Amino acid sequence: MCGITGFIEWNRDLTKESDLVLSMTSCLEKRGPDAQGTWISGPCAFGHRRLSVMDPENGAQPMIIHEEDAVFTIVYNGEIYNALELKAELQRRGRTFRTNCDTEVLLQSYIEWGPDCVYRLNGIFAFAIWDSVREHVFFARDRLGVKPLFYSEIDGTLIFGSEPKAILRHPKVEPVVGPEGLAEIFVIGPARTPGHGVYKDLKELRPGHVMIFNRNGLRKYAYWKLEAEPHTDNVEETAATIRQLLQDTMDRQLISDVPVCTLLSGGLDSSALTALAVDYYKRTGQGQVNTYSIDYVDNDKHFQAHSYQPGADGPWIQRMVEELQTAHHAIKFDTPELVAALPDSTIARDLPGMADVDASLLLFCREIKKGATVAISGEAADEVFGGYPWFHREELLNSGTFPWSVATGLRADLLSPEIREWIKPEQYIADRYSEAVAETPKLEGEKGERARMRVMSYLNITRFMPTLLDRKDRMSMAAGLEVRVPYCDHRLVQYVWNIPWEIKTTGNREKGILRKALEGILPEDVLYRKKSPYPKTHNPNYLTAVRDQMLKILDDPTSPILPLINADKIRAIAASKESSSNLPWFGQLMSGPQLFAYLSQVNFWLSTYNVKIR
Repeated sequence: MCGITGFIEWNRDLTKESDLVLSMTSCLEKRGPDAQGTWISGPCAFGHRRLSVMDPENGAQPMIIHEEDAVFTIVYNGEIYNALELKAELQRRGRTFRTNCDTEVLLQSYIEWGPDCVYRLNGIFAFAIWDSVREHVFFARDRLGVKPLFYSEIDGTLIFGSEPKAILRHPKVEPVVGPEGLAEIFVIGPARTPGHGVYKDLKELRPGHVMIFNRNGLRKYAYWKLEAEPHTDNVEETAATIRQLLQDTMDRQLISDVPVCTLLSGGLDSSALTALAVDYYKRTGQGQVNTYSIDYVDNDKHFQAHSYQPGADGPWIQRMVEELQTAHHAIKFDTPELVAALPDSTIARDLPGMADVDASLLLFCREIKKGATVAISGEAADEVFGGYPWFHREELLNSGTFPWSVATGLRADLLSPEIREWIKPEQYIADRYSEAVAETPKLEGEKGERARMRVMSYLNITRFMPTLLDRKDRMSMAAGLEVRVPYCDHRLVQYVWNIPWEIKTTGNREKGILRKALEGILPEDVLYRKKSPYPKTHNPNYLTAVRDQMLKILDDPTSPILPLINADKIRAIAASKESSSNLPWFGQLMSGPQLFAYLSQVNFWLSTYNVKIR
């Protein structure tokens, strides 16, 4: 995994801009701690930071291939999981290779097939290719948006980067946020509307899209999207197909020239991937799989079961470690560490994020990095297979808004009257929700529960899942750790999206069809364990720490957040013990403590990035 950046300015020779492209590249150092490279030719400047995973000796970037008078140059972030098959096909077509890395496979694929190469790729990727023959730069992002790509087009200049921080280094881009950006922060956040970069001049290339920048301007189009198709397999056939797809995906994603581990929570999703990894290691003679889990000091004392988190993970992690005989590493963090990591997690996103959920993952990834370079994670299974509570609770299914963010009234009340009038929070989220529902592909003749659950699945895959993928990418890459997410294999996602709800919930269980597919792979008690989300701290000291932090911000007249918020409302929440501790406002994990932490992140972001509101 890596960080990419650069800019294209057709009417200038950029060879004198080496300091600028170097500055843009250097700020992505944590994404790629192993090497740095830049390349400038005429109107095009590329920068790359490298995290070595495949062919460390020969995979330096930017990578350049000369063919007669033509020049092709790539900067790339990601992994191509079918690189071996593509390489073999390209060799049959007469192409020769000088490395064993997937970067060269990707560039040779583009040279052979042009922009259509994206249809052949299985992987996670964001890349830019300078093509001197067509005299354009070609950009692409993977189908589910696992790898990020942001850009800004200003006065004929196109500036791009893996993270906003690289683009913000360019003098043409200012950290300005307007009403839409504020609405994203205060109404949608920590999620983001697809394609929205929050900053006024910043956009995101949407998942499954490409763009081409030439002297005539910028053109974008989708090369992949979910398609509504009839599902004709029965329960047994469906389970068998899912099992085969997962097995194939894991076999592809466990290939690496550096140490690989799995993240193990003891739940269905991570336990399944760990079991498949153990099987792969046995088949390939690679020895013991390393597993990692996260927990918090005194969580066992303060844990209280509820509908979103019905049980503690610890005993189930131990159950799987003993079952699979992995080399396990249990990592624990304390409240002061979580609070102290909030600023770093904000910088990793360049935006306010998921509070301690982000901070804890950042700390976790730093610890994992001490022993591994690549980790396998169970992220996205709940969106794909329908595991979240809002798939199963009528009041959330019928909420008429994004079911992970139903507290629109509360969030609107947190704003100052002027900002509330300016950004119109209720209307903003209603519009974004309507757009998402209207965008959902429909299957002719599909009605009732099947049609309703198709929409719900689409919302989760295209609106909620990107939030968690952003989190996973930014926090892991800020630690120089590559995290792979097998449940985001596009073949699996497309297949499962079309499975009727009554089959998805086989056995009247959430993710029932996945459980059936994993029979014989996992022990029955783990297989049918009630879902539990990513662990968070239940220590009341965390609430005290972030609430006190927010009150200090409110007491400081220089705090940049003050003109944007209703300080009296926030003080009232802080004074109410019940509201402070139990105030669900986003997802499963973000309640009262996370609200204070999120607002603190907003204040830190406004100050540190010198954000201008206009």
